[in-house]
Amino acid sequence: MNKEEKQVYLVKLGEETSVIRKGVVDQLGNKLLEIADVISGVIGSGGKILIAGNGGSAAMASHFAAEMVVRLTAQKNRQSLPALALCVDPAVMTAAANDFGYDKVFARQVEGLGNKGDMLFVMSTSGNSPNLIEAVGVAHKKSLITTALLGGNGGKLGKVIERALVIPHSSTQRIQEEHLFIVHLLVEMVESDLFA
Repeated sequence: MNKEEKQVYLVKLGEETSVIRKGVVDQLGNKLLEIADVISGVIGSGGKILIAGNGGSAAMASHFAAEMVVRLTAQKNRQSLPALALCVDPAVMTAAANDFGYDKVFARQVEGLGNKGDMLFVMSTSGNSPNLIEAVGVAHKKSLITTALLGGNGGKLGKVIERALVIPHSSTQRIQEEHLFIVHLLVEMVESDLFA
């Protein structure tokens, strides 16, 4: 791609991402507000948020947990919020994968760490990750609330999750960009709810 083609590409990309972002706000805004309220309710009732994803979504899960535990807004000191990314402990991940299979790496953790009234928050651009589907199954058995950030048509997870925000796009990177936007909005709203 020459310089002129790259500039055309950037303009087209900017237009495309603007349309996607507008869709998130216009079409998913009410659901986003509802999920923020549920997260605030879980934490307000003494529960915690367990967060899981694979690949880029694992990094996003870790980022989400960090914003909850530490803080989002640098100008505002507040109490730490109970959130844990299930993808950050290599000993647990590799032991579970070795002993039970990769499909169980999150399910095993939900079984041990999740309690009734907690939330399992999963992220998947395809919505078809077997290990997340397994984790949701365990979460339902243990009476955890299930929530997701998904892409495309929501995949298999979209059919078994209680509350899902689905970015209706086929591009992994565009979906992940909106997932990050949503994560920041959720944390900002939860901080506002709990520490007004």
